[in-house]
Order: sequence, then structure tokens, then C-alpha cells
Amino acid sequence: MKTSKLGFTLLEIMIVVAIIGLLAALAIPSFMKARTTSQQKACINNLRQIESGKEQWALEARKRQGDATDVTAINSYLKLAPACPSSGTYDYTVIGTDATCTMTYPLLHTL
Repeated sequence: MKTSKLGFTLLEIMIVVAIIGLLAALAIPSFMKARTTSQQKACINNLRQIESGKEQWALEARKRQGDATDVTAINSYLKLAPACPSSGTYDYTVIGTDATCTMTYPLLHTL
């Protein structure tokens, strides 16, 4: 009577672990790049919304180019107060100048 042992050898398990490690080494940098690019695009979209709110507020408040902005008043024109997904902060700047984000690394967040 023959008995056979079922299961994997140590070599087979090591090969599978090596292949999984190689795939992870290739995938993780791509995932990180996609994540930072997505955060940059979300931030730029927030800057566009801030600019739209600034324009609406300036028109209704009869502000001119170079006048100071009121962040609270401008945020009332937005659905939610924007927050940079990369933990940067927004500077609404004066009327006629694009809003900016303090985040510059790894990708610059500007309009």
C-alpha cells in the first residue's frame, strides 16, 4: 500500500512568495504616483471652486481688482469649505489674483 503526502514543498512556497514580492515591488510605486496625481487634481479643482466663489462674492459685494478677500463670505458661496487632500492650506489672495495652495512637493498645486 502506497501513501502519498499532499502539500507544497518549501521551495514551491518560496517561489510563490518571491513572485508576490516582485509584483508588489512593481505595483506600489505606480499606486503612489497615481495617488499623488489624484491629490493634485483634486486640489486644483478646489482652487477652481475658490476662484468661482471669489468672483461671485466680488461681483455681489462690488469689489474691484486688488481688494482684499473675506474667506468666510467666499466660503458661503461654496458647498463646503475646501481642504487640500495633501494637507496643504489655501490662500485666497486678493481679487484678480488666483488662489494658491502651500503644497509644492511632490507635485505643485496651482491653477
